Amino acid sequence: MKKKILIHSNHSRAKTGFGKHMKHLLTFLKKTKKYEVVEFCNGKRWNDPSIQNMPWKTIGSLPFEPHIIQECNSNPQKGREAGYGHLKIDDVIKQEKPDIYLGIEDIWGLDNFWKKKWWKKINSMIWTPVDSIPLLDKHIDAAKNTQNIIVQASFAQKKLQENGFKNVHLFPVPIDPSNFSKLNQDEKDRNRIEQNIHPNDFIIGFVFRNQLRKSVPNLLEGFKLFLKNNPESNAKLLLHTHWAEGWDIPRLIKEKNIDPSLILTTYYCNNCQKYEIKPFQGQDLNCRFCNSEKSQQTAQITRGVSDEQLNEIYNMMNVYCHAFTSGGQEIPIQEAKLCELITLVTNYSCGEDYCTNESGGLPLNWTEYREPGTQFVKASTDANHIASQLEVVYKMPKDKKNKMGKKARKFTIDFCSIKSVCSKFEELISNFKNSDWDFDFSYVPKDEKYPMPNIENDREWVIDLYKNILKVDAEEQDQNGIAHWQHRLNTDLNRQEVYNYFINVAKKDNAEQTKTPFEDLLDKEDKNRILFIMPENEVDVFNSTSLLKYFYDKYPEHSIYFATKPEYQDLLFGNPYIKASVPYDPVMENFAWGEGQGDYVGLFDFVLMPHTNTHKNINYIHGNKHKIEYDINYA
Repeated sequence: MKKKILIHSNHSRAKTGFGKHMKHLLTFLKKTKKYEVVEFCNGKRWNDPSIQNMPWKTIGSLPFEPHIIQECNSNPQKGREAGYGHLKIDDVIKQEKPDIYLGIEDIWGLDNFWKKKWWKKINSMIWTPVDSIPLLDKHIDAAKNTQNIIVQASFAQKKLQENGFKNVHLFPVPIDPSNFSKLNQDEKDRNRIEQNIHPNDFIIGFVFRNQLRKSVPNLLEGFKLFLKNNPESNAKLLLHTHWAEGWDIPRLIKEKNIDPSLILTTYYCNNCQKYEIKPFQGQDLNCRFCNSEKSQQTAQITRGVSDEQLNEIYNMMNVYCHAFTSGGQEIPIQEAKLCELITLVTNYSCGEDYCTNESGGLPLNWTEYREPGTQFVKASTDANHIASQLEVVYKMPKDKKNKMGKKARKFTIDFCSIKSVCSKFEELISNFKNSDWDFDFSYVPKDEKYPMPNIENDREWVIDLYKNILKVDAEEQDQNGIAHWQHRLNTDLNRQEVYNYFINVAKKDNAEQTKTPFEDLLDKEDKNRILFIMPENEVDVFNSTSLLKYFYDKYPEHSIYFATKPEYQDLLFGNPYIKASVPYDPVMENFAWGEGQGDYVGLFDFVLMPHTNTHKNINYIHGNKHKIEYDINYA
């Protein structure tokens, strides 16, 4: 019987690092014909038709249910959780019944999955980047509760192992070596000539997303020092990035008094899909290839060069320099190595793997600074060392450069290629047994009436609350929670306050489980519906009922639902003009939710809100199905 593997991350067609990771891993596993693979992809709705024709079964992680979408739009935190698949993860596990779950994401995107009922019942794994020390509590918590955790850099593996974890595997993001390679000299010269780059220019390259963790100021300072010490080099710095986000690069160039003509970038034409390398001249430029106006912008994720074009760009470089504060893997470093470029990399975080002699790289020294809030150790790359290492490469004999370049490519294929990484992953999962869990997700009611236990030891007392009120085996699932409540009992809370908290959590959980989805309150046989809203109070609710006969007569094909707070619903009992009263929710005052606009499905033909005015709400934007009329003299 084939093992079923559920892999959860960005959609495999997304142009992101996680997306490429998914594509390569899923394709490899599919080709083995040994597994049943299912993709659970963030950014797509559960039943999105655009993902139905994938090579493998694909399910979107965003909810499609109107009542959940309503909650996400009114609660930003819930919306964020939905984006990472938190609201549908239990549903997909229950539906697909996988033997193996693999989450490929930053650790906060998988937060507390390891506390799920199913986590230890099946073979659950995490493949996550770790780029800085000290480790986050989430990394520690995940490693404690996960049988196998996979990281992308030896830096991360070492730090987790130093914390006593043995279940840590080193698998970099798999790279396709066929996409990047060294071109012959004729091709290199021809491409340079087309881009107005002299064959003798010494081109220093950096391919990056223009984020603040990429050390652009340090690199510019290092470049300036290199120019000063090597004026004959005809050096230019090629920054392949989008200049409209992140660092204000033109301002940095001006501050450092660098000739702007020496700083090159890549422009991409949205019309003809050709690229042009030249000094920065702003955005929305005219294309010299197709003569289209305002079609060129600096390269970016959503609109940018193909892998074939990027390979040409790497091949115009003489050396690749990646200065950064930290990173999980930094794929451009591996792409540059596949093009047989010597790579200069900050010797911190994942950079430790790619700046060694064995990897065909050179290290860049750095000094420590701390990130506010997290207190992460971050690297400030030494500009003087950037300059001196650039000079090492500039003056290096050609045969030594070629030897290092070939070493760089071989190292990357051995360490990062699809075949190398995915084969090791397959070897890992080959030892997993098929799941024998019955996937019983039935809700276990919390005990709201459990009496306070008479246990002297604080730790045992807290464990008893978890076990008998929340029905959780805290010793197995929540050691941090136990420690937290022990600390609170010794500092600012007494037992009665902690007990009350657990009881309130039990009540809230039980209430959530018995909550009826809003659409289930509506008669599915209704062809047309009106929502009439009057949240409160007794006088307003009672007086507003005088309008109902008018709407009942004017729209005889419609069923009228009256929304008010539960405490006022008795005032509507027996009213002949309404189909039913329903509990009021503030989201109802968003016409898009009620009538169906944008992402909202819409449950009503139109919504009436006589308690509001156009200064409080945009209550005149209806779906244009009806012209709403009020006649207060109607009898």
